Amino acid sequence: MAKKRILVEFGMGTSLRRQDYTEAARRALRDALWHNSISAAELFDFPKDAMLIDVEIGVQAPEQVDIASLEQEFPYGQPHISVRHGGLDVAKPDGQGWTIIANCAVSVSFDMEPVQ
Repeated sequence: MAKKRILVEFGMGTSLRRQDYTEAARRALRDALWHNSISAAELFDFPKDAMLIDVEIGVQAPEQVDIASLEQEFPYGQPHISVRHGGLDVAKPDGQGWTIIANCAVSVSFDMEPVQ
């Protein structure tokens, strides 16, 4: 396979009140996806299901992110989601919890054979 990255988009998402790492990750993912209106599959005359989508998400508690629910955000393509330590937890001024910030990078690739 000759995997060739075509584009990368970045996003940020928060959970202001519920301290929900999955929701912050979902918002970061949507933010990254909504920045992209490029019809990459059509550009290369590939079906949309041929898109290889690599998602990297950073949060302070990666083990609390429900990856399976994030995969549901993709109507097509082949998503692979990895979550690692990153993002930021910001303490609330009253000391009653924190705001969660998640960061996301979405890379879209295709399996392309090199031109000879």
